[in-house]
Amino acid sequence: MRRRAFITLLGGAAAWPLGAQAQQPAVPVVGFLHGASADGAAYQITAFRQGLNQIGYVEGRNVTIEYRWAEGHYDRLPALAADLVAHPLAVIATAGGITSVLAAKAVTKAIPIVFLTGDDPVKFGLVASLNRPGGNLTGVSFLSPALEAKRVELLRELVPTATTIAVLVNPNSPGAQARLEDVREAARLLGQQVRIVNARSEGDFEAAFAGLVQLGAGALIVVSDPLFNNRRDELTALTARRAIPAIYFDREFALAGGLMSYGTNIADAYRQLGVYAGRILKGEKPADLPVVQPIKFELVINRRTAKALGLNIPDKLIALADEVIE
Repeated sequence: MRRRAFITLLGGAAAWPLGAQAQQPAVPVVGFLHGASADGAAYQITAFRQGLNQIGYVEGRNVTIEYRWAEGHYDRLPALAADLVAHPLAVIATAGGITSVLAAKAVTKAIPIVFLTGDDPVKFGLVASLNRPGGNLTGVSFLSPALEAKRVELLRELVPTATTIAVLVNPNSPGAQARLEDVREAARLLGQQVRIVNARSEGDFEAAFAGLVQLGAGALIVVSDPLFNNRRDELTALTARRAIPAIYFDREFALAGGLMSYGTNIADAYRQLGVYAGRILKGEKPADLPVVQPIKFELVINRRTAKALGLNIPDKLIALADEVIE
């Protein structure tokens, strides 16, 4: 078969049978598609490899991983996904935003896809249902939009005087609107006003934070987005410079000096992504693997940052916290 015909077969709906071992190389190849950059995702990649290792696959020994990074430019993902399926892949793992898995889904109906997303996989048409995915996709959903309301409540507990809260969001993210709706509803119930601050790239951060002062925001919610996760050092430094109490979606922000974080353990989600990729390499089908959902959420508080902001952490929050950074 000529190479051009082989590539067409891989990417087309006609179909490469999921169990067709004869067309796979002796060492299976895993495609890895991510919406952000490798620089900020080192701990995520480590966790993904750990998941593969649990199933018996070690990169460079009995599995090869082809990485593609969009560097925060979501418009690059379709071309990166198309480039990936030019390889004889056994499975594609996608992360770093819903756009990654949508790009992979668009280029193949045959290659198994394992996703990690903070958005609703049923709503976005990735699976028929969480328990019975039904197609060539399954994965891990940590349902970030449902967590935004809890973040509003926690921030209110710590900064009760903040009648206006700002929300930093990447408007290029398809899941941004769902997150904002959650924040607005939670703030309405608490009698708070919400102001939206947009950042499409790192170049927008300075202007966004300057806008916080003009808006009179007393606190900030940084919603889940791969761009923000990859630039957590810059974001936590800006919040410190502006003396804005902020809550984030990943404990890595609190470790980097952020005030507080609440969300699922993202490293463990990447580990599970690797586990599912390994199980598919062993022969299981995505249609038979239920979408994994988190059962534990972590509250991390940085006491040093709270002191620098002149905030007293209520005993209630200390009791609730999974980790307090001294």
